[in-house]
Amino acid sequence: MFQRTLADTLAARETVRITCGHPACCESTQLDIQALIDRLGPDHGSMHWDLVGRFVCSDCKADGRDRRPVFFTFVPDYRGRDEARTRRVPKPTFGRM
Repeated sequence: MFQRTLADTLAARETVRITCGHPACCESTQLDIQALIDRLGPDHGSMHWDLVGRFVCSDCKADGRDRRPVFFTFVPDYRGRDEARTRRVPKPTFGRM
């Protein structure tokens, strides 16, 4: 099974958002991966099942709503990928005379 750590997520410069699953809330926020590493360690898993039990929606808790599952969205660093792609020098497709 594929295992990804918080250090891998930080190195890949991925954005991770967490969303409340309660239909009356659906609040979403971006996670600070470095803060998670400081708290849980760099080798802690960053997959859904590694993180889901560690989070609860503070808005739902304050409003007295029942606890619902949270969901994670991992967004790749598209800007970094595009910059790396455009920096490549194109190879000639034919020989010189």
